[in-house]
Amino acid sequence: MIPTVELGIQPKVTGFFDQSSNTISYVVQEPAGRACAIVDPVMEFDQAAGRLTYESADQIIAFVQENDLKLDWIIETHVHADHLSGAPYIQERIGGKIGIGRHVITVQDTFGKIFNEGTEFQRDGSQFDALFQDGDTYCVGAMQCRALHTPGHTPACMVHVMGDAGFVGDTLFMPDGGSARADFPGGDAGELYDSIQKVLSLPGETRLFMCHDYGPGGRAIAWETTVAEQKKHNVHVGGDKTREEFIKFRTERDAQLVVPKLILPSLQVNMRGGEVPEDQDGNMVLKVPVNKL
Repeated sequence: MIPTVELGIQPKVTGFFDQSSNTISYVVQEPAGRACAIVDPVMEFDQAAGRLTYESADQIIAFVQENDLKLDWIIETHVHADHLSGAPYIQERIGGKIGIGRHVITVQDTFGKIFNEGTEFQRDGSQFDALFQDGDTYCVGAMQCRALHTPGHTPACMVHVMGDAGFVGDTLFMPDGGSARADFPGGDAGELYDSIQKVLSLPGETRLFMCHDYGPGGRAIAWETTVAEQKKHNVHVGGDKTREEFIKFRTERDAQLVVPKLILPSLQVNMRGGEVPEDQDGNMVLKVPVNKL
């Protein structure tokens, strides 16, 4: 069944590009009203200095306040492995509920073991305000939104459809960028192909917004495309690429990729809903497991 897309409802989408992680965060405003959602906000981390900063989040907060918007939701499309989430920082300042896919509990269980987390780390998703299942709906003001489960990159990946706009996380990149890797623990190239087909079953006019862009070939950074453009031009799945061809390609390509430079701090923080783990004295600490990934 093709998921419902309200093509007549066109939210205003404003992108914020974080150069350090090539991440695009979004403020999504309902067409008529003050309500908004924030998608995939970033918290900067200088790994060499062990220092957190909040320039990207502060820029988004300023935008929301300057435009007199009311924040309903902070959406995480998945547990990111390449940047730290700014969700709690934003929530503390301007409100909103933090939501992620229910399968975050699978990610928490997997990486809770890798990072040797104790029993104090809850693996039930309770760090988030809402856990979405496939097809769940929620509202940004009067605009109904829908969460679609799209595993493959991670078990918890979801695409969020708001009016005529879909926020795809890492499931897809721009057509010349292809698709996400599927070699992290819990990833699966076959599942990723199936999830991409689910996204490509949406109406062709559906706007799609990327979580990352790296400017392949030196082109300018971009983050908006359409389902029709992806179906026709995506270099990994466009045209008549079969599931078997994709799995072979994705598996071979992933074996050549380097691990994201912020994967260790990102996973520890993001599986906690954006909170940095602390020691028994309340000091922020991060672990470096050896030979675990």
